[in-house]
Amino acid sequence: MEIGFIGTGVMGSGMITNLLKAGYQVNIYNRTKSKAQSLIADGAIWQASPQAVAEASQIIFTIVGYPSDVEMTYFGEQGIFAATMTDKIVVDMTTSTPTLAKKIADAAVKQGAQALDAPVSGGDIGAKNATLTIMVGGDAATFQQVLPIFEKIGKKIVLQGAAGSGQHTKMANQIMVAGTMLGLSEMLVYAKAANLDLEATLQVVGGGAAANWSLDNYGPRILREDYSPGFFIKHFIKDLKIALTEAKALNLNLPMTELAEKLYAELAAEGYENSGTQALIQRWWQAE
Repeated sequence: MEIGFIGTGVMGSGMITNLLKAGYQVNIYNRTKSKAQSLIADGAIWQASPQAVAEASQIIFTIVGYPSDVEMTYFGEQGIFAATMTDKIVVDMTTSTPTLAKKIADAAVKQGAQALDAPVSGGDIGAKNATLTIMVGGDAATFQQVLPIFEKIGKKIVLQGAAGSGQHTKMANQIMVAGTMLGLSEMLVYAKAANLDLEATLQVVGGGAAANWSLDNYGPRILREDYSPGFFIKHFIKDLKIALTEAKALNLNLPMTELAEKLYAELAAEGYENSGTQALIQRWWQAE
């Protein structure tokens, strides 16, 4: 089976590498070809456009930056849906909007294809180690067809419901992550002000009721002053804006999520938009 994969960034590159290791032939495309060179060297096949990837593949995965990028990737002049799509499956793993996920699913069916929305959680570490959590929306039979491939890149894979349900689940995930990142940052700020050993504090806090993924994975990076992106701040802001828009449509008030979006937006305005989400600590520490 030939797989297509569009998007070779921090997340996509890890997933593609694991698919190549699993023996799949993978056709790839990225707007900047130079960012895909290492994957090409490992055996991935470069294609000139999303349309070309779709023509050469039976199942096409996408993970790009923003909903506008998803829109162009699928509906652009040389987009996926410009290809002959009969009996093919598209899987958008970008964190995008439920509305766009439904639009893609409807367009796929009209062309004799099927679609899943399948955003992921786990960051660059999860992509590299094939331990991603994959939240899926779409048809159950289509999900079963793609499941063996999902299992090569993820550990927890759940069909949440109809088209758009995967994206709604990712919004719930990002709302929770926003809270844990705020908590992690304020915990370290407090511990440092109290002259505690920060490494010891991470170990103790991580062994009790406050244990969480962000603490385990981003806490050590913060102590090393490593703000490289496992997940870009600019993309997290995008996610939080989507979550707040969806919350408004559901008549919900999410003050913690609003605060997180505000703090990250301020940090991005100061030049940290391409840093990892753990750089939130700089809201307190950069002035030292």
